[in-house]
Amino acid sequence: MMSPWIRVLVGSSLLSAAFAGSMSMSAERPPHGDKPDARISVVPEPTESPRYLQDESKITQGSITIGGHALGYQSEAGILVVHVKDPLDDDAPPPREDRTGPPPPQPPEAGMSYVAYFRGDREDAHRPIMFLFNGGPGSSTVWLHMGAFGPKRVVTADDTHSPAAPYRVVDNEYSLLDASDLVFVDAPGTGFGHLRGADKEKAFYGVDQDAHAFANFIVEFLSRHNRWNSPKYLFGESYGTTRSAALAYILEHEKSLDLNGIVLLSQVLNFDDGVDQPQFNPGVDLPYVLALPTYAATAWYHHKLPNQPAALEPLLKEVESFALTDYSQALAAGSSLSAERKTEIATRLHAYTGLGADYIERANLRVNGGEFEKTLLGSDTTTGRLDTRFAGPTIDPMSKEADYDPQSAAISSAYVSAFNDYVRTTLKFGEKKIYKPELDVDKLWDMLHQPPGSSVKVPGPINVMPDLAVAMKQNPNLKVQLNGGYYDLATPYFAAVYELRQLPIQSALQGNIEMHFYTSGHMVYAHEPDLKALHANVAAFIEKTRNGAGK
Repeated sequence: MMSPWIRVLVGSSLLSAAFAGSMSMSAERPPHGDKPDARISVVPEPTESPRYLQDESKITQGSITIGGHALGYQSEAGILVVHVKDPLDDDAPPPREDRTGPPPPQPPEAGMSYVAYFRGDREDAHRPIMFLFNGGPGSSTVWLHMGAFGPKRVVTADDTHSPAAPYRVVDNEYSLLDASDLVFVDAPGTGFGHLRGADKEKAFYGVDQDAHAFANFIVEFLSRHNRWNSPKYLFGESYGTTRSAALAYILEHEKSLDLNGIVLLSQVLNFDDGVDQPQFNPGVDLPYVLALPTYAATAWYHHKLPNQPAALEPLLKEVESFALTDYSQALAAGSSLSAERKTEIATRLHAYTGLGADYIERANLRVNGGEFEKTLLGSDTTTGRLDTRFAGPTIDPMSKEADYDPQSAAISSAYVSAFNDYVRTTLKFGEKKIYKPELDVDKLWDMLHQPPGSSVKVPGPINVMPDLAVAMKQNPNLKVQLNGGYYDLATPYFAAVYELRQLPIQSALQGNIEMHFYTSGHMVYAHEPDLKALHANVAAFIEKTRNGAGK
């Protein structure tokens, strides 16, 4: 689900130049949340591919039981073509028959694939509608679709590698279809989608470009389905939360569209907070501070703490306090920290992480995510990144950092295989098409972002906290729900908490934010008890905000 960034999942705390350069490093740290092992390279499309894209869709019927109640639904799998500019603008070139000379360059466009589900045998224009997407950047939305809220889900092993096919696909009693109509949207170029036109990658591969593409998709979808008066929601996972913040501002500011709510799963709004490669940004120690509670949770889960407490959450509260006080102060002291104090802090870190105190001292009290994953369980076993409950054989026992993510390796095949079968046999869509679960867009992605109030894109790591803050100010009824897993090292839960506490909004607006945490990782829905809880929390969120004001 990602790369040295946030492949779904995760932000690096690098300055933009260093950040881009780090993506080619041997460890290949995936960003926040999308499955690294499922990614494919961006290559030129075959010459026989159609030059022009077109809309297409297929409608089927289904039924499911949720909460003991039978529920019929209509599904629509399709491709919707979006443009950077409206192709009917007055300045668009005239039709071919009215022109002479060589044709002008084709304007860039993206065919974005999607699957929508509507309760009943016809759409209810007043029912809530939610647009869901994974992140990457460069990820399709197969993960949320087949793991969380679609009417079918694939069953995978809880914290170990799932056996190979055949995979078990079951009716999803935790589908959100009972609370809202659902539209699972694949990012431009992923899924069944394609890009066309001049400078097509430049037009769609970037923080702002991507957010505008999704805004145009949503506006077009609402118009075609007569859903402008429906309660409207965004649900983003990993980099999808980054997109959600930028997208919420665009919808509010440019499209005059108030959202009822935004659901953030495994959040990253500020890429300076990620613990993947903070060593390339010395002087910014916040990533180590914010990741420490996840280190503690992981060591607790694997029984590596020297004094193992009985319960996890009291431990986490203690570690959070230590991280923001003694640990943060020790890191800020830099070279002025005394040897005695350094040893004292290293001893505390040993107690909270299970890592050797001497190893921590040699790391100058700063252990990044890859080093922790590689070291905690010894040289032969590596913990997961997206979900540190997982572990797998170490690829290179002599490496300094983890070389892969055991959680991604454990479940990616199940999700991709199950969806490819389901979309063709049940949804009757995808004939003669290839579904791309992930694209490696790192080298093409424009990581600079123009926040509200700035006339230019701002150098440095991505930070969309201003976008979410302005969206909440311009729409003071907008509600936000954060969901996160304690065992997520791609987007650590405490970093998400910190970001929302630091939003530049009035204190009254902080009351519009609610937070929920789970005993799982980045993809909290991969742990069935947490999927049940996630469904309950999101359904309740929709119910109390669907009237536009909340409670």
